[in-house]
Amino acid sequence: MINYGENLKYQREEHGLSQTELAQKIGTSHQNINRWERGEVMPSIDFCVQLADFYGITLDELIGRELR
Repeated sequence: MINYGENLKYQREEHGLSQTELAQKIGTSHQNINRWERGEVMPSIDFCVQLADFYGITLDELIGRELR
């Protein structure tokens, strides 16, 4: 399983967004995005659902969980 912060950053960069742009689109601060990506804090489940919907992926994909 990959670090969830690394996967959050990967998803954002794959969509060509800066931390500030993503923050504006999902209604949070770029500081929160930065903390999530560095693995300092996990986003709330509400933000996880919002991010997964925004990227068009599952919650498992969002956090880098691989199902066996």
